[in-house]
Amino acid sequence: MAARWITRACAVVFVCGIAGLIISSIAGNNNGLVLTIGGVIAVAVIALLVTSAVTDRERIDVFVEADAERLETQIQALVASGADEAAVRALVRDAMRLERR
Repeated sequence: MAARWITRACAVVFVCGIAGLIISSIAGNNNGLVLTIGGVIAVAVIALLVTSAVTDRERIDVFVEADAERLETQIQALVASGADEAAVRALVRDAMRLERR
């Protein structure tokens, strides 16, 4: 939720910053004001990059496949020790469904 608000705030800073750059260049071209607006835009860019890097939740496919193979090995070990395969697979499905919530 906070990432969404940071993204929106950065978008507002970008739009207002571009408008501020245009207005300040028309109204006298004050170098200090232009540099200040550019600095604020740069800080918003850094904040957006950091937010995107920290909140990325997608895993690389290779790691997902490795986890799936590890889970299948554990299921086979339980079945080999005498557990009912259908019950074990149903338990895994329920656990995955619960984890997604």
